[in-house]
Amino acid sequence: PPRILTLEEPVLHMDHCIAFAVHGNPAPTLHWLHNGQVLRETEIIRMEFYQQGEVSEGCLLFNKPTHYNNGNYTIVATNQLGSANQTIKGHFLEKPFPAVSGLFSFQMQYTPEFLCVDSKAFSFQVSIAVGLAAFACVLLVVLFIMINKYGRRSKFGMKG
Repeated sequence: PPRILTLEEPVLHMDHCIAFAVHGNPAPTLHWLHNGQVLRETEIIRMEFYQQGEVSEGCLLFNKPTHYNNGNYTIVATNQLGSANQTIKGHFLEKPFPAVSGLFSFQMQYTPEFLCVDSKAFSFQVSIAVGLAAFACVLLVVLFIMINKYGRRSKFGMKG
């Protein structure tokens, strides 16, 4: 049956990595749970491992994790002879807006979907902002030239 040899806390290399090593013959299938729920691989979370004999070594990789990724991570290894699991706590970031108690208390709740940005909409917004900034710069230069050219003449023809 499979046996989990190592499971390490998240470490930052290029991405955050929860390293693991699993032994089993036949080679076990691996999947992860996050706080008891099945963890699906996405652009942000993916598993990479390689098989060397009867040992599978690898990482559960996180690309820029947030506080939503904090929690307990369980690796589950299963083959025809049995299964094994082990859990580790992953802590990446603190919550950005802690609850404030008092008269004006509020709690902001964001979902990860809310924080995702559509790349086409984002590039359009950036181009609008750059265009407005360029227009403002040109307007300021023209205004500066006009003030220097016409602002120095005396209304009464007196020389200073």
